[in-house]
Parts: sequence; structure tokens; C-alpha cells
Amino acid sequence: MTSEPLTDVLAGLMQELAAVLRVEPERIEPQQRFQALGLDSIRTAELMAALNSRFGTGIVPDALYDHPTPEALARHVRAETATAPGPGPSAPADSAEADICDALRGQLAGIVRCDPAKIDPGVPFRLLGVDSILAAEFVAAINDTYGLTERPVTLYDHPDLATMAAHIASTAGAVRPAPAPARPALTTGEVNALLDAVRADMLTVDEATALLASRPA
Repeated sequence: MTSEPLTDVLAGLMQELAAVLRVEPERIEPQQRFQALGLDSIRTAELMAALNSRFGTGIVPDALYDHPTPEALARHVRAETATAPGPGPSAPADSAEADICDALRGQLAGIVRCDPAKIDPGVPFRLLGVDSILAAEFVAAINDTYGLTERPVTLYDHPDLATMAAHIASTAGAVRPAPAPARPALTTGEVNALLDAVRADMLTVDEATALLASRPA
């Protein structure tokens, strides 16, 4: 794959960043640090999902530590586009799996705060910024929708939407009820509080999962 000119990559990155921050691109300086722009973990996940979809890359959220400004990240994105693989597999052809995949994409988009259309079913969850807390919330939503008892670690065995949809479709006794109202996504403050509690060993991931599952719909 041929790299795009750096100016084009930076322009595209600034557009996606502005959309995530809900500001005009002109208000962002390319040399300004992401931390100063208020880019928290949720917005970082949303930005990475948008950039990977736009440029066909597989950049992880941790890249912002080594490339802490839009200009630096644009250089990294440009370098990655030269070696990035082609697009991941599209949604499953089987109608049942495709319906499940679409439903999962909507749930995941609400959790990582991005447009569902920007999530490729073949992109690994880790590249979308799905950490242990977000994985717990996502799996809790799956269990509520399909009457399952999956644990967050199932995302390691089924690491993207396409394979997760196939797993749900093939699970004995799985039901596909009419879509229920989506569980409201956690606020940034709630996510950060759970992350802090897990990191401080005040909660285990399983305990955090139980708290998520007990939230009212």
C-alpha cells in the first residue's frame, strides 16, 4: 500500500480528532499534546477506531504515549499505511450471523463511543481500545441480549465481531430476541472510577463485571 502525503494524513487525523473532541479542526494545534486537549481513555479508543477505519491501519491506543501530538501521530499513521494489511473480513454472509454481527456492532459502538459504521467486523477488539473494563461491559450486554453466561475472557477466543457473532450463532440454546433498548453506556467518570478500583486492587475484573451486570437497563 502506498503511503498518503503527510499533509493529507494530518488533515484527515485532525478531522477525526475534532469530531471526537466535538470542536472545529481549526481550534486544534498540530503540535498540541493530546493530554492537554483532554483526550481521555474513552476518546482515545474512539479516535483509534476512526483512524484505523479511515487509513486501514492497526494502531493501538498506547501509540499516543510515543506519539503525543497530532503531528507526531500523523507521521506514525503515514508510516503504518505503507505496511498495513488490506481490509479485514466483511460481515458474515450467513443471515443469522450477519444480524447478530450488526447488533454487536451497535452495542460496541455505544461502549467505545464511535460511529457503528466505522467498526470493521474483522478488526480485533484490542485495536478498538477494548480494555478489561470495556470488555466486561460489552460481554454483560451480550449476555443480557442473548441469554448467555459468557465471561469477559471469551473475547480472547473470539477476538473480533465476526468471530464473536459466529460463536453466538452456534452456541447451543442461544436465542435472538427482538432488540431491547440499549443499556446506557457508562459515563467517562464511571469508567475511570472502575478502572482506578481495578488497578488499585479494590475490585477484581469479575467484581467489576458483576457491578456492570447489576446496572438497571
